[in-house]
Amino acid sequence: MRHLRSAALTAASLVLLLAVGGPRASAAAAGPAAAAPRIRAAVLPDRLGPPTARPRDHYTGAAFDACTAPPLETLRAWRDASPYGALGIYTSGRQRGCAQPRLTADWVRQARAMGWRFLPVHVGLQAPCSELKRKPERIDPARAARQGRQEAAEAVAGLRAVGFGPGSPVFVDIEAYPLRDPACGQAVVDFAVGWTQALHAAGYRSGFYSSLDSGIADLAAAARAGSSPLPDVLWYARWDDRADTTGGGPLTPDLWSRHRRVHQYRGNVEETYGGATLTVDRNQVDAPLAR
Repeated sequence: MRHLRSAALTAASLVLLLAVGGPRASAAAAGPAAAAPRIRAAVLPDRLGPPTARPRDHYTGAAFDACTAPPLETLRAWRDASPYGALGIYTSGRQRGCAQPRLTADWVRQARAMGWRFLPVHVGLQAPCSELKRKPERIDPARAARQGRQEAAEAVAGLRAVGFGPGSPVFVDIEAYPLRDPACGQAVVDFAVGWTQALHAAGYRSGFYSSLDSGIADLAAAARAGSSPLPDVLWYARWDDRADTTGGGPLTPDLWSRHRRVHQYRGNVEETYGGATLTVDRNQVDAPLAR
């Protein structure tokens, strides 16, 4: 009798499953599980926030960056003959690609007197998954925010050494890295949040340079996730020969708008103006520059 009751219940269950489309239909009705986000929110206190912007801090126009600070004679020739009004200089960082024998406070003072504007760059730790052999020092995911703060302190010392005052931005250079590992991107975001927190506390603006397809993509995801504080200005590399700051891909119009972008649109170009030749990267700027 118990066996007959069990058989009857089994038959009834089969009829019910068939009526609703079977086990597969039940699973489909439940829908796919939501995928975990690649980047989660990273939030740190930011009591002071970024320095107040002044109209004269802003620059819109062409800029170049070169591996080493150029001779003053070259800057003088280029100021008169080239389309450029600003240049990127590597003010600090243990992993800079070139020596900086000319980069002093006096060099900055004389270049500024010619009318040049500046984008200071710090080259320190790289993404944990970076494949660059020439920059072997990496962010430690377990200490990323703390390392960001430490690198910011080094960057501030570099700015002060050459005469750039509070309110100036400094861009941390995070070279392109593969997006295979979300933990790698999270470490970059955590580092950038710590970097920004420390720069704001010291009275400086936070800048961040990376490829549009790696570091910038992860920062854009961090912004959508609610991370804070994030860098004030983004310098994105996409070598598309377009001298604009419209972004694209992950850098949508709602992110880092209103004069907070620099676009490196071509790299390793040899240019000659006034008889002086440099190998440079070309940039279009719509952002505050160094004070």
